[in-house]
Amino acid sequence: MHNEGLGSWPARRARKTPQRPALIHDGRTFTYAELDDRVTRLAHGLRSLGVRRGDRVAYLGANHPSFLETLFAAGALGAVFVPLNTRLAAPEIAYQLADSGTSALVYGPAHADLVAGIRDQVPVRSYVALDGPGTHGGHGAQGAHGYADLLAGGGAEPVDEPVSADDLCMIMYTSGTTGRPKGAMLTHGNITWNAVNVLIDHDLLADEVALVSAPLFHTAGLNMLTLPVLLKGGRCVLVGAFDADATLDLIERHRVSFMFGVPAMFQQVARSPRWEGADLSSLRLLTCGGAPVPPTLIAAYGERGLTFLQGYGMTEASPGVLFLDAGHAVSKAGSAGVQHFFSDVRVVDSSFDDVPPGETGEVVVRGPHVFRGYWGLPRESAAAFTDGWFRSGDAARVDEDGYAYIVDRIKDMIISGGENIYPAEVEHAILTHPDVLECAVIGVPDDKWGEVGRAVVVARPGSDLTADGVLAAVAGRLAPYKIPKSVVFTDRLPRNAAGKLLKRPLRTDHGTA
Repeated sequence: MHNEGLGSWPARRARKTPQRPALIHDGRTFTYAELDDRVTRLAHGLRSLGVRRGDRVAYLGANHPSFLETLFAAGALGAVFVPLNTRLAAPEIAYQLADSGTSALVYGPAHADLVAGIRDQVPVRSYVALDGPGTHGGHGAQGAHGYADLLAGGGAEPVDEPVSADDLCMIMYTSGTTGRPKGAMLTHGNITWNAVNVLIDHDLLADEVALVSAPLFHTAGLNMLTLPVLLKGGRCVLVGAFDADATLDLIERHRVSFMFGVPAMFQQVARSPRWEGADLSSLRLLTCGGAPVPPTLIAAYGERGLTFLQGYGMTEASPGVLFLDAGHAVSKAGSAGVQHFFSDVRVVDSSFDDVPPGETGEVVVRGPHVFRGYWGLPRESAAAFTDGWFRSGDAARVDEDGYAYIVDRIKDMIISGGENIYPAEVEHAILTHPDVLECAVIGVPDDKWGEVGRAVVVARPGSDLTADGVLAAVAGRLAPYKIPKSVVFTDRLPRNAAGKLLKRPLRTDHGTA
């Protein structure tokens, strides 16, 4: 094959295991041969709309086989895939379509009205609706097409464009916790090497069954779960929306072995009335990211014989950087682990020298999975690297054995009386209290110290947790200057679609003295 990128994966897998199940969705199973055929036909269909090498093809919709078919079809043509966050507002979607210069957009029926409302604001030439051209302002409109029609009209002859590992595969927009999101440019090689790291460090099996309820537009759900499983030849059970009871049903029905989620998802599953009696014997890999895993949650799954595998990553690294294997989940609890097999990680000081064990510095990473830069932002791209190392902006310390502990975002550091306080360290200590479900620590102005910590806490329903109780949990565990000077309670913490805590609205709502 001339195509060495992701667009060739369905064909390569179909010639090895054509009759193995690849995707399961809404009661329907697609074999690898069927996936290959659908991707080929879609690629021809997109080509008939004028999509060519380097053009951007975006997708807006819930988890569905068409998401992956569009990704692979774009790759087959040498085009660039742009996954869009379904939880964004119309102006945010319009910004990303315009910023990326998307020429074709595939979208689900739930987003038809949004798409109709932004047509005049974006450069998109062709709109492909999963339920046909539609009636939401799209029927008869110029550039409107039906997904099923493209498949039916597409040819079956192989599409074998020459695509190299260095060619751009995907523009994945960063979470945008501050300011405008930036489009991380991920090559076919970046994503392939990340998948290889997962295959090695997770010990994936050919008969792996992955439950994909985390959104595919998120780098972890796509690149740490779905694509590595498909590369290995396993099957992915795609779920359009997460539901705790349905999750337990799907685990039993499909004998799910591999799951990824953010802590809030796993918490909901553990609170389900069906939790105690559910058959979880097929589960082998539980990976969690996006936020710290509360100790109470680790204990709840531990009682069922299940261990969380935690790691650390970022969109710019496709995303895997560090991984803590099951063998060290207890002895190195709280650590993000060591670097993936094909990854190099350092923790450096302001002079870019490695910090000694136990001291805090910035995480920098280098490897074949690290992106090439930000779309349309050459200055920001250059500033993101020093001597070939990507600067994460995250603070960490490394122990004597080389295990890294992520401390916090450097920009979130609180400076109190000249002392540096990393909120994540304080949050981890507070989360050991059994009545604390979630916690975030922010800095608030203080006349004496300049800035002090404030804990924003979500209490366990039905508990009688008080501010004094929260502070008592960390007394003696942290240096006095690190202990928050105040505690406020809230019903929920603001998070983005990737599960990352949004501290800007927290500071707005709770950051006044």
